[in-house]
Amino acid sequence: MEKGMRLKVRKELDGRQQSNIIKLKGNLISKGYTEIIHISDLDDEFHISSFDVEPGKYKEVKEFITSFIVKENLGESISIYK
Repeated sequence: MEKGMRLKVRKELDGRQQSNIIKLKGNLISKGYTEIIHISDLDDEFHISSFDVEPGKYKEVKEFITSFIVKENLGESISIYK
């Protein structure tokens, strides 16, 4: 059974933040964690990026995303959304 992952992403980003979030999404695809990321509006400030995760990979993907957010100082721009 596939489990979905959702990311809450701020709509208004500076150039560095936007570049790093694109880099994160590209890494998720290139590492084979997902093939496509869907984007939908949450409200005026945020949108949701969602994708399915292969069975058994959810924890690995979550750790990768969390590490990337900390490393690139993106805590105010993107978070894992429940």
